[in-house]
Amino acid sequence: MGSKPNDSRIHPIVKQVAVQREVAMRTMSQSRSNSTISVVSPSELSSETQQTPGSLRMSAIAARHGIVSSLWAGIFVVEPSAQTGIHHHGEQDTVVYVLEGEACVRWGDFGEHSATVRVGDFLHVPSWLPHQEINLSKEHSFRWVVVRSTPEPIVVNLPDNFWTPIDPRPIKRRR
Repeated sequence: MGSKPNDSRIHPIVKQVAVQREVAMRTMSQSRSNSTISVVSPSELSSETQQTPGSLRMSAIAARHGIVSSLWAGIFVVEPSAQTGIHHHGEQDTVVYVLEGEACVRWGDFGEHSATVRVGDFLHVPSWLPHQEINLSKEHSFRWVVVRSTPEPIVVNLPDNFWTPIDPRPIKRRR
């Protein structure tokens, strides 16, 4: 009889929390046995990854470094006054953090949209979106940390004239 009126409501919640904690602890101990922290130093970055003309990609978090991950990460560099070819990354979403420099990023059906990114900015490039990076500086490279949503980078380089309309005449609309 010494139970309080709320005990019948609290007891199932406490029991559920205890079960969830036990499952979480079991999962953590199982994953700990297969997990390790990986450190990739700058001297270990590899340019043996898919490239786009006008830039240099160097992998850091990748299978080639013996790192099992659902992501790919690396460094991306474009030299002064250079620009990349028009490209997209297939099914991959891409997140970028700007470490150094400034870049103009173009995208759209005809490259008609653009944004400038600077040191400290983040940039998200959705999957399948054709885009191009342009370094407007004549003196400084731009350098980004890049993270992709799959373990192997996808780079689909498009023709230089990809954004050129097939027929440059204006479209005539019927009324």
